[in-house]
Amino acid sequence: MDIKKSIEKAKKLRLEVKNVPSSQAPEQGTENGDLGWVSPDYCESRSIELNLKKLGKNRCVCILPDAQELGFYKVLRTQIQHRCKEKGWNTIMITSALPGEGKTLTSINLALTFAKQFIHTVLLVDCDFKRQNVHKYLGFSSDRGLTDNLVEDVPLKDLIIWPCVEKLCVISGGSPVHNSTELLSSPKMKTIITEMKKRYPDRYVIFDVPPVLVSADATAFAPLVDCIVMVVQAASTSIQDVRNALEMIPQEKFLGFVLNRQAGPMKDYYKYY
Repeated sequence: MDIKKSIEKAKKLRLEVKNVPSSQAPEQGTENGDLGWVSPDYCESRSIELNLKKLGKNRCVCILPDAQELGFYKVLRTQIQHRCKEKGWNTIMITSALPGEGKTLTSINLALTFAKQFIHTVLLVDCDFKRQNVHKYLGFSSDRGLTDNLVEDVPLKDLIIWPCVEKLCVISGGSPVHNSTELLSSPKMKTIITEMKKRYPDRYVIFDVPPVLVSADATAFAPLVDCIVMVVQAASTSIQDVRNALEMIPQEKFLGFVLNRQAGPMKDYYKYY
C-alpha cells in the first residue's frame, strides 16, 4: 500500500479534520447532508488532530480510504454487528492470549472501521491499565485515562477525547497502576460500563483489555461486558495457549477469533478490486 497516495486521498475525502475549538465543534442535532445521520456533540470533549502519516506508520490504517486491511475489518465489523444486534449487545472486549499478538491495533482499527458507518457512534476505551498504548498508537499525548475516574473521581466527560474523526471518541492515557485487577472488577467499573451501555444505545463501546494468560485483568473484566473477541497471531500462538485462554473466559460471551498477521494469498485477492 502506498501510504503517501492514501494520505492524499484521505485528505481529499476530508478524513483528516483540522483541530477546531470546542465552540466550533459539530452541534448535536446537525444533519449531515442527505446521509441520514446526526452529528454527535463534541463540545465537551478535548479535540486533537491526528497525523495520517504517523497513523500509517503505526499501522492504524483503517482511517485510510483504500487500505487493503480495511476490507477484512469490514467483514469483522459486520460479523460482530450481526451477533450483537441479535442479543442487544454493544460493549465489546478485545483481548488476546499473550502479549504482542496485536489486540491494541485490532481494537483501534476496528473502532475506526465502526466509525465509518452512519448508524452509530463508537467509544474506544483503553483498559490496559498497566500499559496505556491506544493514545500512543494514535499519535497523541494524554495524561488522563479511565483510572482517573476510578481513583480520583474525574468525570468521564473530562477524559473523553475527540480525535477529529466523525463518530469516534477515545479514552486513553494516565499513569500505570498496580491494582489494575481490583479496579477492573470493582463496583465502580461496573457502574461506568452500565452508564456507557445504557446512556447511548446507538453507541458501540470497544474495550482494549490485557492478554488473558499474563494477568487476572481480562478474566476479572470479562463478566462486565456483553461479548469478547480474542486476537490470535498466525503461526505464533500455540493451540494450547489458545485453549487455556478460552477456558478462562465466559463461553457464552465469546464471539470468536481474529487471526492477525496472516501471510499468504488472501491479501492478493484484494488487488482484483
